[in-house]
Amino acid sequence: MNTEKGFTLIEVMTSLTIFIIIMTISMGAILGVFDANRRSQSESVVMNNLNLAVESMAREMRFGINYHCGSSGDITVPQNCAQGNTFISFLTSDGVQMVYRLNGNSIERSTDGGLSYLAVTAPEIVVENLTFYVLGGGAPPANLNQPKTLITLKGHAGDKVGTQTVFSLQTLVSQRRLDNGQ
Repeated sequence: MNTEKGFTLIEVMTSLTIFIIIMTISMGAILGVFDANRRSQSESVVMNNLNLAVESMAREMRFGINYHCGSSGDITVPQNCAQGNTFISFLTSDGVQMVYRLNGNSIERSTDGGLSYLAVTAPEIVVENLTFYVLGGGAPPANLNQPKTLITLKGHAGDKVGTQTVFSLQTLVSQRRLDNGQ
């Protein structure tokens, strides 16, 4: 059967089928690019939140004094922990007893000496391991080293195994103020 222009119905149907197949593949590729862009932006926001949380923690520690690692004992008295702990307390430069801890899969902060806590990491961030190692934090004269804290952090962002962003961070914070036996 010929149409007015001389194309057969089979030729028209074949052309239309090829066009539909090409458009379907193209739309799938475009949607894949949009999905990848959305995931990338979401991961960027989550990782920026993690960066802000760790950076603010390190900055507060750098200007703080009387590092107390571990939740046992008086948290206002300096205490080392070479074995590491998920809890640290220190006195900020503003005189606030600050506490950071790992609670479940979230890093929490307290500005009232550990009476109440607020999460500092987004819910999309799963912190699997947060460890503070304090050296030089003990009271003089038994300790004459400048206090410093090593912070190690491991976890992931995202809920699907194939699209998770795994992170492992480590930073060393040294007390800025010279430790002169206080």
